[in-house]
Amino acid sequence: MASEEVATTVCADADQEAAAAAAAAMKEEGGRGKRRRRRQPRKGEEEGGRKKYALVSYHELPEYMKENEFILNYYRSEWPVLNAVLSLFSWHNETINVWTHLLGFMLFFGLTLVHLGQYFPQVADLIGHLSWPISKVAENVSSNIGDVLSGAAMFIQTNPSLASHGTAVASQTTRWPFFVFLAGAMFCLLSSSACHLLSCHSHRLNLLLIRLDYTGIAVMIVVSFFPPIYYIFQCEPRWRAAYLSAITAAGAGTVYALMSPRLSAPRYRARRALLFVGMGLSGVVPAAHAAAANWHEPRRNVTLAYEGAMAASYLVGTAFYLARVPERWRPGAFDLAGHSHQIFHALVIAGALAHYGAAIVFLRARDEMGCPAS
Repeated sequence: MASEEVATTVCADADQEAAAAAAAAMKEEGGRGKRRRRRQPRKGEEEGGRKKYALVSYHELPEYMKENEFILNYYRSEWPVLNAVLSLFSWHNETINVWTHLLGFMLFFGLTLVHLGQYFPQVADLIGHLSWPISKVAENVSSNIGDVLSGAAMFIQTNPSLASHGTAVASQTTRWPFFVFLAGAMFCLLSSSACHLLSCHSHRLNLLLIRLDYTGIAVMIVVSFFPPIYYIFQCEPRWRAAYLSAITAAGAGTVYALMSPRLSAPRYRARRALLFVGMGLSGVVPAAHAAAANWHEPRRNVTLAYEGAMAASYLVGTAFYLARVPERWRPGAFDLAGHSHQIFHALVIAGALAHYGAAIVFLRARDEMGCPAS
């Protein structure tokens, strides 16, 4: 009987030792598993005390970000706002989209300061204290892009003492339509840059910025009508009011329609583009009226050339946007540079500069001609 109790005790001790050894082994295995998981952090997890967000492929995107299936890689997906802002200085498939319109904004901002400096002494003094003369930059830009800005450079140089002495200009005609165009162009370009830079943050911000981008395009189209219509029909206020009211109403209606989340979906890209093209083509009516009314004006061909270049740039850019070429021909080859949206952006800048050149001609012509006495 005593021997049986001893045997039972020995077996119990052996079972306890085996259970303890098994528990220790499981704990050690769990620790190794945790260490393995720490060595392979997932996207967005802490790595070395910081968060790392990698670029992803098209197939890894959430549905609301799937805009162009021919661009396969280098996407930012659901990044924090700070990381998205800092990506301005890194390479991804939106880098060139952001910088084309950001540089365009800077160019138009500089041109705006130059023109404001001619009419407001305080702005002229500010320009005079800058480390580089904006007027010289405008001249260099003009020489680089060719004849589009040559008329602008001549206009800026008509009274070179303005910037240095801060002398206000007594002009024959109002300047506000011209500055409305410059402001609208800057708003469009800056809202586009913000959209391409920050829309990778979240679905909510993506939708908000896309609507802002569409609004900027509509504003750009509307304000582009202001200088030509105002200055051509300055002596005919009824036609001027009718045309400006019509294009402003069309722009407001377009913006209202585009506020629908349904029209913001990628599959409606063609309908959105057609809305904007329709707005632009509505300018054919006042353009034909202006050409007929000023048929013998010697600057007619110059302004028609500028406006024709603007229309061609916008229409060709829209065609690239809709066709999604060249990335359609070689998916993945143009992910970082050369895809359709980047070409569209470059042509938008070219069109805006062409229209700027035309606005300068309209403004100078009205200054010289004035209105006949009634």
